[in-house]
Amino acid sequence: MVEFAEPRSEKPEGQSSANSAASPSEADESAGHGRKPSRKTRHKKRKTENANGDVVDSEHHAHAGKRKNSLSQAARDPRDEPEGKKKKKRRKEPKNGAKDVEEVPFTRSPTPVIDFDGLSRPTRGTRLRLEESKEDAAKRLEKMQGAVRTILECVGEDPDREGVLATPKRYAEALLYFTKGYQENIKDIVNNAIFHEGHNEMVIVKDIEIFSMCEHHMVPFTGKMHIGYIPNNNVIGISKLPRIAEMFSRRLQVQERLTREVANAIMEVLQPQGVGVVMESAHLCMVMRGVQKTSATTITSCVLGCFENREKTRNEFLSLIGLNR
Repeated sequence: MVEFAEPRSEKPEGQSSANSAASPSEADESAGHGRKPSRKTRHKKRKTENANGDVVDSEHHAHAGKRKNSLSQAARDPRDEPEGKKKKKRRKEPKNGAKDVEEVPFTRSPTPVIDFDGLSRPTRGTRLRLEESKEDAAKRLEKMQGAVRTILECVGEDPDREGVLATPKRYAEALLYFTKGYQENIKDIVNNAIFHEGHNEMVIVKDIEIFSMCEHHMVPFTGKMHIGYIPNNNVIGISKLPRIAEMFSRRLQVQERLTREVANAIMEVLQPQGVGVVMESAHLCMVMRGVQKTSATTITSCVLGCFENREKTRNEFLSLIGLNR
């Protein structure tokens, strides 16, 4: 005769089950401090007990799902947020159906990198520099020259000496060029150079020379950037990838943020299946001062989409750019 399993709600006396809910007194006793065990604790305990009959990697399951999508958090540095430009929360619609919703204009796009007008993480100073008149630009340059002249005096140099007489102007103009990426518009850089080709294989542009300025000491760091992406039928003009990298490098930077910004911008503009960016560079702030390690290089990476989710895709990218040794 065929015997059916008893319902889960009916359990023989004296038999305990790991899947059954503990009584409040038992839960308090197991917690040790008069509190129920946390959800995470119960989850780990359940995994351990289930491993008695089967081989289960409890550590893997305990940590699975902790890694968040790299696009879930904004790439903007909080220090660069302009005053008075933060988004305001909207009030929820009343339950009675009345449309009493506060309309707040959004000054930023919902994506983490590019603003509604094509600028990237613009500060209040960025807007002023971008929209200034010729007279204001001349005043800015004159103010910078005075600051450089003061620096020359403070280091013990004679600012009126023939060799450094024009240095304040030259350095001020050079610094404005080094930081021209603040006011560049990514929409103008891409210039609609996105084409539907039905291509879904990896595209890589490697060994892109990068020159940027360390924001901590305002000395250069130089190196190479490798950019790869897997299209979602649409491809971007290959010259646009170095131009995007150039835009973000021409500002005061740290290498970690520079790598992340380039990856997020390409992901936002092109909407591919995935993006991978790797940068290796030497920092003069570590070579000329501090530890003075002349042969040290720094490697940073940012992988999004399928590059982050698929190990084989990520390894193929690293192998093709020569870093998966």
